[in-house]
Amino acid sequence: MRVFLILFFLFSLLFGQDGDHLEQKLSNLHNSLSYNTWVIKYNNFNIYRQTQEEILRLEKENLKANERNKSIIERQILILKERLELLSEYKSNSFSRIILAPEEIEKMEKITNPLAIISAYSHIKKLKRDKEEFIHQLNSFKQTLDELIKENVLIAEITKLNPSKDNEEYLQKSNQMVRDFSQSLRFGEISFSVFEKKIQDEIDKTTQSIKIQGIRAFNIVLAIIIVVAIAFLLKFIARKYIGDNDRFYTANKIINFININVIVLILLFGYIENITYLVTVLGFASAGLAIAMKDMFMSMLGWCVIVFGGSFRVGDRIKVFQNGNQYIGDVIDISFLRITLYEDITLLTYTDNRRSGRIVFIPNNFIFTNLISNYTHHGMKTIWDGLDITLTFDSNHQKALMIVEDIIIKASKGYTKIAKESMNKLRNDYSVKNPKVEPRFFTFLEGYGMRISAWYMTNSYAALVLRSNISKEIISEFNKHDDIKIAYPSQNLYMAKHEFIENKENI
Repeated sequence: MRVFLILFFLFSLLFGQDGDHLEQKLSNLHNSLSYNTWVIKYNNFNIYRQTQEEILRLEKENLKANERNKSIIERQILILKERLELLSEYKSNSFSRIILAPEEIEKMEKITNPLAIISAYSHIKKLKRDKEEFIHQLNSFKQTLDELIKENVLIAEITKLNPSKDNEEYLQKSNQMVRDFSQSLRFGEISFSVFEKKIQDEIDKTTQSIKIQGIRAFNIVLAIIIVVAIAFLLKFIARKYIGDNDRFYTANKIINFININVIVLILLFGYIENITYLVTVLGFASAGLAIAMKDMFMSMLGWCVIVFGGSFRVGDRIKVFQNGNQYIGDVIDISFLRITLYEDITLLTYTDNRRSGRIVFIPNNFIFTNLISNYTHHGMKTIWDGLDITLTFDSNHQKALMIVEDIIIKASKGYTKIAKESMNKLRNDYSVKNPKVEPRFFTFLEGYGMRISAWYMTNSYAALVLRSNISKEIISEFNKHDDIKIAYPSQNLYMAKHEFIENKENI
């Protein structure tokens, strides 16, 4: 009896140690697989399926629930549907099609010119890279499957030693996972064989096109070289046998004309199948005419840029810089050759011109050589405007700044709101680094006082109106306070009897 107890104790101790060892190995392997990309995708795929089933169950339950429970169930359904949106890439009914389904092969368009050969080589390189990437994914998937099989074996051994219900369920899940991964691997291998065949066919097709186009380009270049060589030979003969310079000049021009036209015909017949290059050749033929009428053609091109580029349009307020002069006004017409501008009363006319209302004609080619500013581009209806107020050093600067801020914020509130809406639209098409449009205030130390610089959004077409109203309100408010004084140049006079007289002159 004692011997039997000793043997039983040793047997239990041996199998207990083996169980602990297996569980340790399983734990290490499971931790390694928990960070595996394929396992994560598989878990997400199962979560998507389970979420769908849970939604169906809750929807059925919602039909029988009372009003109080319905609101709770509907919130749960909403949360689950949001989870489905996050996992939408796992919507397929097959796990294999999600992870090992190759993308459609990009087809190369027919090569019709030598420049496209560069794109063709890049296309071949991309196809080979896609193939290598799929092979890498397939090998990585195989390695994951091997680790899952090892994990399955360990789970099976542990279940034999400890046949509990949890272990058996764990083993069933592991078996199902191994079966799914094995099926996916078979699908991936079949997909790869088809994918590889398609890639090779596309590479062969592209290579053949490159060869054909290369031969064509070589023949065209060779023909052009021959034509140019003949032209040089004819010029040499003309120089040798024609003594008169005027006659030689005429002969040289004729040779050049014939030479250029023959080259044009070679290119034309070489790429006549492509209408794009026919248009290009015709464009070269009209180059001489374009040089002779440069300004007119540039204005026509400028009209195309203005109309189709969207830099500005009829109704926009723009500023034009030309030879040191500036013109601000509204675009009232854009014709084929010129822009018609109606000059309005602006800060520029107030400070510099002292006149306005002129009609200014601007050639369209100015957009290529001169700076044109658009105050209302892309639907913008507001611009930044500002005014400066200088106070004496002994003034209450904080109070003055608060007064200015209060007046300007209230006066420009409506324009600030409009500017925010316009800026949001502008940011859809442009990278605006600082989209803030709220009024800004700065205080600077100047030589004869403290300057308050205030900036705010105002109407692009009527900036002076708001500036005038704000100026009147600020002066009226400052006059109510004895401790706020506006600084201006002054002159002190000292009399013989130490009498002090201060004479101030406003500017």
